[in-house]
Amino acid sequence: MSFQRAQAFLSPDYIIRAAAQPWELAGVRALRHQVFVEEQGIFDRDDRDDIDDIAMPLAAISTFAAEADQVVGTVRIHQEAPRIWRGSRLAVAQSHRRLGRLGAELIRLAVCTAHGRGCDRFMAHVQIQNVPLFKRLRWHPLREVELHGVLHMEMQADLSFYPPIPDPFAGWKALSPKRRSV
Repeated sequence: MSFQRAQAFLSPDYIIRAAAQPWELAGVRALRHQVFVEEQGIFDRDDRDDIDDIAMPLAAISTFAAEADQVVGTVRIHQEAPRIWRGSRLAVAQSHRRLGRLGAELIRLAVCTAHGRGCDRFMAHVQIQNVPLFKRLRWHPLREVELHGVLHMEMQADLSFYPPIPDPFAGWKALSPKRRSV
């Protein structure tokens, strides 16, 4: 018998891949609503826009008993112009932000996926508090811009740091810091 609280359990393994199953896509939408509407209040009712019609949603999925369980992180990518790609709506569930890894894994999947599809330039508008993370991941700041009433930094990824991957739906497994050190 375990005396640990059920709410305190966080999966030690995560699947990082393109969202494809209906439950994954629903999880992506719910997480974006939670972060951008409820927590940050950037949007009144819904953060969905025309880009969602052309974007590829990517997800960080927690596991339970080694099986995919729930979406705990997301970002979307799309081709803005020939060979120019953009990432947006990066979100990690509040319960999983302290892991400090899922956002970086999603960024890596986003840029590597676009690179595998012929991207020459990958850009994102990054909320100012997240600029240090992107700099650590070899992104370069270009200019400040205000979007939806929030200050952002337009940034560009150093593609030499992100090898192209052919199949974002295959993805990979990311281990929590505790599992990596064992």
